[in-house]
Amino acid sequence: MLFFVIFILFSVLILRLGLVQIVYGEDFKREIERTEDITVNNPVPRGKMYDRNGKVIVDNTPLNAITYTKYQDTSLEEMLKTAERLAQLINKDISKVRERDKQDFWILKNPEKAKAKITEEEWDKYEQDELDDKDIYNLQLKRINERDLASLTLQDLETLAIFREFNSGYALTQQIVKNENVTPEEFAVVSENLEDLPGVDTTTDWERYYAFGNTLKTVLGNVTSSDEGLPKDKLEEYLARGYSRNDRVGKSYIELQYEDVLHGQKGKVKNVTDKAGKILSTQVVSEGQRGKDLVLTIDMNLQLEIEKIIEEELWNAKQNSKSALLDRAFVVLMNPHTGEILTMAGKQISRNAETNKQEMSDFALGNITTSYEVGSVVKGATILTGYNTGAIKPGSTHYDSPLLIKGTPPKASWKNFGNINDLRALQISSNVYMWKTVIEMAGGHYSPNKSLPVDLSAFDTVRQSFSQFGLGTKTGIDLPNESTGYTGPVKRSGLLLDLVIGQYDTYTVMQLAQYVSTIANGGYRVQPHIVKEIREPVLESNQLGPIVKEIEPTILNRIDGKDEWIDRVKEGFRMVMQVGDGTGVSTFKGAEYNPAGKTGTAQAYYDGPERKKFGKEAPKVMNLSLVSFAPYDNPEVAMAVMVPWAYQGNSGPATANMIGKRVMDTYFNLKKQTPATENQEAALNAEGSNETTDTQ
Repeated sequence: MLFFVIFILFSVLILRLGLVQIVYGEDFKREIERTEDITVNNPVPRGKMYDRNGKVIVDNTPLNAITYTKYQDTSLEEMLKTAERLAQLINKDISKVRERDKQDFWILKNPEKAKAKITEEEWDKYEQDELDDKDIYNLQLKRINERDLASLTLQDLETLAIFREFNSGYALTQQIVKNENVTPEEFAVVSENLEDLPGVDTTTDWERYYAFGNTLKTVLGNVTSSDEGLPKDKLEEYLARGYSRNDRVGKSYIELQYEDVLHGQKGKVKNVTDKAGKILSTQVVSEGQRGKDLVLTIDMNLQLEIEKIIEEELWNAKQNSKSALLDRAFVVLMNPHTGEILTMAGKQISRNAETNKQEMSDFALGNITTSYEVGSVVKGATILTGYNTGAIKPGSTHYDSPLLIKGTPPKASWKNFGNINDLRALQISSNVYMWKTVIEMAGGHYSPNKSLPVDLSAFDTVRQSFSQFGLGTKTGIDLPNESTGYTGPVKRSGLLLDLVIGQYDTYTVMQLAQYVSTIANGGYRVQPHIVKEIREPVLESNQLGPIVKEIEPTILNRIDGKDEWIDRVKEGFRMVMQVGDGTGVSTFKGAEYNPAGKTGTAQAYYDGPERKKFGKEAPKVMNLSLVSFAPYDNPEVAMAVMVPWAYQGNSGPATANMIGKRVMDTYFNLKKQTPATENQEAALNAEGSNETTDTQ
């Protein structure tokens, strides 16, 4: 019976082996030989940025780099050995190593000592499933003391820093181990020892280079580092679009706004692995392509000159005892027909925490992110609103003398002008004319020493009209985080009067530039933009590739009103700067470029960085502003200048006018000095044809 049972068992075994070999043999063979194709994306350098004349503004600087690629079958022990070998060949910064990293590393380096941290009773509980692996590990972490961690040498810490980089990447994805301050000696010695460093490689990485230093830096934006990788708040979005977690992406302003263009097309590598995850072969699917280049509308020569002007005038104004709170100034130059931003400059004075000295820094971003009471520069919009509502007509007159409203102090212009019309009101910046216009608009009736009831819906009428020029609404500029300014929440008759002279709602400098451009070009609100063209990347350094996309002018709206109304306001603006006692004549008299514009002074309350020093009540200050365009009869450039908190008291340095005059002089002087290239001439001709069409 025993022999028979053994015979039967062997027979079954032989039958089974035959079945496996003959019937399923090919299937098992294919399973053993099965491979898997895994495609990995390798990052490429970002696109460059040029100014409108082809000067490089932002570039990529090549860096020697040491990388690590983790294979799917790589164990922690193997990674640790490789990290130890690499630590002997390079110096690695250990400043990012955390306390928890040291504890984890100590356990990995000292498994027996770590095991001894657990009592026999606790091991018994572990055997009885009362404690799990996580519980044991947490107990070990708690019991690692300072003496244990002090046993880690500098070499150990460098190994840890490298191991930390190894472990932060994904399988088959290249991870940067070191790309800053990699010496030629380190690069060479690692390259020579790659056979003993599985997964390690030497390559060329890049970092962003800003050719003009801090000039326009706040607008150009920043890129995340390889350590930062994808921002947490947009992680899922980027991963869904094919990004890797350690990819560098734009995190602010132009770099962020044009991320899809600048990021480029990743190189693709196909890794063929066996069943165990071991790489059998590698095949390049595509080389990838550097990100596309941006040509900005900015003229860097002009930008640099204007920044210099702002700095000089700010420092000069700061010498005045009344200008202690002054700390910033802004200028925007814009083509009023195309919306191209020629200059977007801003400077801010702040105190260095280390040296305690005042220093100048870039604040170009303040042109779209900060807003202020701008004063009388809005009176052109007020006059046009008056025309459109029927409150006044071209040539309408009002008597300029102080308004005596019951319960309020007298409200007056800077002096009494008597009987004046709309042009004269703009020329000498009459407050009273604007107030009487809005009183008529609001269905009110002024009588001296009596209350002033008005229809408060006039607030909405004025604001809706102002928004047609870009005041109090987003300009649409191709940058994120644009402010719309502050809209006063309270509606009273006195505040309505303040609104129409620019002393209630606040506006950004970019809004002022769009507003004056709308008047200059005949009533079309043009969307401002800072990117002029998108171009294909080319291998040759500092050369522009073929145009992929040219940013065309975008008309957002046409303001309500007749052409002759707009022309009349333009004439009033010309009188401001060129006729008689116009408020800008003393500064702009004799300018060859035939300027037109409007000056502004606003009574405001200081709300700058030193606001906390003044308790509940903020100091009263004067904001200075200026809008302008030139030449008057064929405008090619529009300008907005803003100098918040220029001085305290009733008078002080005319900083906005001084900046504006020097800026306009510089624009037209540079235009004379710089010979146009064939491409620039073609561009100017194209812009000229656009101007003619818009004017018609």
